[in-house]
Amino acid sequence: MKNILVTGGLGFIGSNFIRLLLKSGEFDQVINFDKQTYAGNPENLQDLEQENSYHFIQADICDGNAVLQALEDYEVDAVVNFAAESHVDRSIDGPEPFVHTNVVGTLRLLEAFKSFYNTQTEDRKSSLRFLHVSTD
Repeated sequence: MKNILVTGGLGFIGSNFIRLLLKSGEFDQVINFDKQTYAGNPENLQDLEQENSYHFIQADICDGNAVLQALEDYEVDAVVNFAAESHVDRSIDGPEPFVHTNVVGTLRLLEAFKSFYNTQTEDRKSSLRFLHVSTD
């Protein structure tokens, strides 16, 4: 069984990536891990709610425990990080939420992945993947 965790999957790029993954059939389970902020739109993937291979977790990448729990629960093979605060005007007016999600959140995500990675067998470690995607 091959499973992938996609963060920020309710955003424009993330939701289209999830559709591509499901269409490809390369992964048995596609897990969408999204905080559900202004940057995402639940309607982007609403039609997939009944899809057996699609799972949605409403959670924040800044919550390392929630990330680690998802990695363990779904025995994830790959992570693709699209989660980000990306509205330029908002980042100028109030940069703290952007730093928190884009920097601290990415750090928490990496720390959770490292913890998960360190519990795996050597054979499994060699097949695990982490991809960070950023427009900032």
